[in-house]
Amino acid sequence: MVPLVAILLALVVGAVILEVVSYRALERIPSVATEEFPEIDRELLGKFSSFDPELGWCPQPNREKQKDTGDHLPGEEVRSVVTYSTDEYASRVCPAKERDPDADLTVSTYGDSYCFCREVDNDETFQNYLAQELDTHVANYGGGNYGLDQALMRLKRQYPEDPTDHVFMVVTASSIARILSVWKHYQEFGNILAVKPRYVLEDGDLERVESPVDEKEELLDLESKADFLREYDFHYDHWFKPHFATRPYTADFLEKNEHVRYAAYTAGKELERRLERSIPGIDFDLAQTQSALRLERPRVRYHERLFDTHEALFDALIEEFVDYADEQGFEPTFVMVQQLRYATYESEHGPIYGDLMDRLDERYDELTTIDMATHLSPDDGDVESLYVERGEGGHYSPETNAEIAQVLAEVVEERAVVE
Repeated sequence: MVPLVAILLALVVGAVILEVVSYRALERIPSVATEEFPEIDRELLGKFSSFDPELGWCPQPNREKQKDTGDHLPGEEVRSVVTYSTDEYASRVCPAKERDPDADLTVSTYGDSYCFCREVDNDETFQNYLAQELDTHVANYGGGNYGLDQALMRLKRQYPEDPTDHVFMVVTASSIARILSVWKHYQEFGNILAVKPRYVLEDGDLERVESPVDEKEELLDLESKADFLREYDFHYDHWFKPHFATRPYTADFLEKNEHVRYAAYTAGKELERRLERSIPGIDFDLAQTQSALRLERPRVRYHERLFDTHEALFDALIEEFVDYADEQGFEPTFVMVQQLRYATYESEHGPIYGDLMDRLDERYDELTTIDMATHLSPDDGDVESLYVERGEGGHYSPETNAEIAQVLAEVVEERAVVE
């Protein structure tokens, strides 16, 4: 009897340990949600320096920040610390050319982190290269994790203060998900500080739904706003709940082999950090990145479906951009760029946004559209070569940004000939 009790006790203890380990592993896997309302403490809140009551968040003026993009292994010299600087307009600085409101040609750009040009230095942005090409300052009003909606809101707020002849709206295909979001955590698990306004369609017209957070302190008690967040964030029902881990956590963890691989690579990185040296034989950082991309595939397919089900909202936002251009008298250009997770998927399956660009070309004579994927095609088909090595999110490399600048410069020059 005693041996049987001991065996049962050992099994129970083993199951509890496995359950705890599984939960801890799931917490670190980006494609799994383990809490609906993770705690936000005052220390974390204090680091949220970009809070903006109107837009949710926004780069602040006259700031300089150095960011370690992670392009090094434990024990190696840090060789990829980049500098992000903003001017008095909260535009990322353009070292190639000083701002001149009286210049014969003025250009500004709005959009997401690919517009901001994360993971490269100030002088490696496509805006800086474009300024060299056009011999004029190019404003950079990109915002990290912005969708087309927030970019449009920032344009309407900023443009009267900084009007330009040309405005480039530069976003990735993930905009289709971002314009349906109010709290990013419901689609990007762990992004718990990002609460934002959005637009909805009411009888075919755009209506703005303001952010439920007016003051940063309110983020400390988001659960009190649960009904609002769940109602206006499309992803709560369609992405968060299907990916919410529940007991037994072991079953959720072992459900996919990729969960186990990602956890193993993460553990390897942690071991290297503790040992302060790399372990020969495997590049855990690269392996983890590739595993994360595989885990992202379902999200890409989800976004692909959203372009089918919510194209009306996306099109309405583009129409608002075109109408605002007509009202203010600038030349509008819409630019679709690719995140790495889309580039690898679309190289096999085609663009997830379908015929969007052709549809916009047919509808708006006054709008120039650029599908950057058609201009950035490595001869060897290695789309990953367009992006920074390693890093935090696969943004474009300086060399790719230089190519983008060439494409945008041609648009400006062609318009000058027509005029």
